[in-house]
Amino acid sequence: MSLAKDEFKCKHCGALVIDEAFYKMACLAREIADTPFVISSGYRCPEHNKAVGSTSMNHVSGKAMDIKALYGPQRGKILKGLYKAGFTRVGIRKDFIHADVTDAVESCWLY
Repeated sequence: MSLAKDEFKCKHCGALVIDEAFYKMACLAREIADTPFVISSGYRCPEHNKAVGSTSMNHVSGKAMDIKALYGPQRGKILKGLYKAGFTRVGIRKDFIHADVTDAVESCWLY
């Protein structure tokens, strides 16, 4: 089961901007993880990005996603899929995992 592009629409205005290489990596990560990816935040229009308090442009550029993740085994599967698909920038919070491809610097952080 692949990810539908409309899952990445802005929750504020409904617009969709998505980098094609990022989208292909996200679909591959989902396939490897073999668990549903519920996208809680994909593309964000500038107004939505500002409203959620972000100054980063990763969601605005269509090269980022937040995946709902509520328990350990689910997080493990999602992380495995992300890393095996080539994502090298990942942020972990207790209710979601962020992944983006906006910077060449490998990084993993906690919220």
